[in-house]
Amino acid sequence: MNYTIQGAPAFGFVHIDLAPGESIITESDAMTSMHAELDMQPKLNGGLLKGLIRKFLGGESLFINTYTNNTQGTLRLTLTQTFPGDVKLLEIKAGEKMYLQSGAFICSEPGVKMGLEWAGFNSWIGGEGLFRLSMSGEGKFMIGAYGGLVEKEINGELIVDTDHLVAYPKGFKIKTQLSGNIISSITSGEGFVMRITGQGKVILQTRSFSGLAKWINRNL
Repeated sequence: MNYTIQGAPAFGFVHIDLAPGESIITESDAMTSMHAELDMQPKLNGGLLKGLIRKFLGGESLFINTYTNNTQGTLRLTLTQTFPGDVKLLEIKAGEKMYLQSGAFICSEPGVKMGLEWAGFNSWIGGEGLFRLSMSGEGKFMIGAYGGLVEKEINGELIVDTDHLVAYPKGFKIKTQLSGNIISSITSGEGFVMRITGQGKVILQTRSFSGLAKWINRNL
């Protein structure tokens, strides 16, 4: 299958051209348009219990959709996310694992497995939630976030503002802390930050919903 991303970084969406026999798994509300001959099959996201856990703890939909091309020609499916921002295509290999922030998942190839894992109180204080989505298996998957998506190569430590960490591979350590001492943390407006330690690439978003909410409240 072929992926074509357009509208990025402000209003990203993706065209997916499915060859005969190919399938793609998507969030229940990700489709914006599809060829009339594509077959769509909705199902619970990992079963009733796992689906409910992922919905209320992982921020994902209770149902997921599988789109399959059962014709002899190439058919197009167009996907997006519910909020303005960037989308990015990632690939995971056998034996690897990547963690996503709540609500980042858009779609994946059938070989990619999505789970939910305990993230810890450090993640919750950092605005990432108590649970995190885990991606494993083998294949490509699509993520989205509010604002632009930026890759950062880390070999050591990186300080990230809360609510801006979107995806990172297994093996990274995350610690939430004050940006400075108590006085400077309050007066600078930075408050808490996340100290990320490890080696590899992490993906950050340039905007956050908490920042948008603060701006709206301040100007109303």
